[in-house]
Amino acid sequence: MNFKRVSLSLTCSLLLSSLTIAMETSEPIRVFIFAGQSNMVGSDSKVDDIRRFPPFIELEKPQANVKFSYCIGRENKLRSDGWVHLQPVNNVVGPELSFARAISEASEGPIAIIKCAAGGTHLGGDWNPDEPSGFEMYPLLLEEVTQALAALDRENLPWRLEGFMWHQGENDMFNEDYMNNYGENLSRFMECVRRDLKAPKLPFFVGELCTKTIWGMDLRPRMYAISVGQKEAVARDDHATYIPTSHVGVEIGGGVGLHYHYGTLGQLEHGINYAQAYLRSIQRYAPPQRTLSPWPYPKGSTIQLVVLAGHRNMEGERAFTQQAKETPGAATLLQDRPDIAYRYALGGGVRKSNSWEPLGTVGFYDTFGPELSFARDAVGDGQRHLAIVKFTHSGSQMIDWTPEGSVAKSRNLYPAWIDFIQTAISDLEKRGHGVEIAAILYHVGENDMSFGPFRKSAPKHLRNLVESTRKDLGLPDLRWIVSQQTPTQDERVSEIDVVADIAEIAEDDRYMMHVTHLELPPQEKQLVINTAGIIRLGEVLAEAFQESQSR
Repeated sequence: MNFKRVSLSLTCSLLLSSLTIAMETSEPIRVFIFAGQSNMVGSDSKVDDIRRFPPFIELEKPQANVKFSYCIGRENKLRSDGWVHLQPVNNVVGPELSFARAISEASEGPIAIIKCAAGGTHLGGDWNPDEPSGFEMYPLLLEEVTQALAALDRENLPWRLEGFMWHQGENDMFNEDYMNNYGENLSRFMECVRRDLKAPKLPFFVGELCTKTIWGMDLRPRMYAISVGQKEAVARDDHATYIPTSHVGVEIGGGVGLHYHYGTLGQLEHGINYAQAYLRSIQRYAPPQRTLSPWPYPKGSTIQLVVLAGHRNMEGERAFTQQAKETPGAATLLQDRPDIAYRYALGGGVRKSNSWEPLGTVGFYDTFGPELSFARDAVGDGQRHLAIVKFTHSGSQMIDWTPEGSVAKSRNLYPAWIDFIQTAISDLEKRGHGVEIAAILYHVGENDMSFGPFRKSAPKHLRNLVESTRKDLGLPDLRWIVSQQTPTQDERVSEIDVVADIAEIAEDDRYMMHVTHLELPPQEKQLVINTAGIIRLGEVLAEAFQESQSR
């Protein structure tokens, strides 16, 4: 990497402004450490892409209120050589950008970030505190942190180590010893960091390995082994928190589309995950409470329950409320609908409703799914007694939805899926309503379409999911509407005609409808559907739903 050094004048300017801030407040500077490998560096992200994602606009600009010291890279390291304003480095977007803005907006007092990260490094070797090898990241980390803190001391700026954000692990899965001992190695790493920085209660925030990348599919057992180690280490540490990240965006590559890195969107969302976890730990964050009052259905009425389910596009990964406001006729979709009761579990339960809420925008990052346009077209003026529940996990593959699951047992969604539906039914019945599941609307897994073995097995997994769900709900005639966007067109997978294979399943099932002609507006990337496309998907699902009800 060819890195440019930040000018000395900018460094001096930042130190002077920071001194002024410290003189005006008795609050010490809260110092956060960001460390790890490529998905902490921000690999395959681009500053110019930030403008494509409305919730994160202007993060390409320096944040003059946040101090930043960094050492990034392996052979060719990029160093700030002191404190500078927080900003993208070498056109790369890291999670610290969105993290810092979220912390500054939600809490008072100055903050600073020290970042030490390098792609392709191991906890078992490079980051090993006892016998560091390779790029010797552990002693480098200590050097960078102690030098940065010493600089604050020289300026008489009070500081407090506030949190350590860690994202690493993928490369350890290629070494059997590192993989099998990841949990113990992580515990030792946290112990030594606290000891060497003289911060015995330093909170650690450990980021989950993202299962939406190609490694979450073709190296599923190894990724799972690392995740088990991470969770075990966090579970036995009173000052560590595990941060789910498999629901964040992932870069879309060429060819089949699958990638190894979060990319720009995922990095920015990853930073929000860290920020929310930290703010929750200091009781400064709680999701907004949404209540449904009054209850919209007449006493004793029968409710038609519609179940929406699926992966990244049913979740609405790249449909942003800001863009909907600018889309002709779409702004009204963002208004809460108190005439429709809504329950949800997103990201496999990372965000879920406690009870019924009015239908509205409840995505992770100012995002929404096709349920809004579906409801507009399927329910109309609200005279129909229809309730909607939605269960999604954008980081899942179709095998995770089957009762058998895979070797990665923690990714098995089926028990939670059945419980989610049964809980919704039970709650409506307790309110005195009859309940009919009008249909399950399932959008086929997008990632499955881009990896040969998964694409080939997708029809089998779909049939398993449908038949098992009917059996466990005791509804043999339960209607399914299965939507499918145009799958990846690439020579490595195109010989598998997955559309025809799923169509064959639907033809053999009198209670299944297969919808493929979505007529989506032009999309920037394969696999993911943008704001206009998600709105259109909801409209198509509404058309199919109305047709299924007339049969």
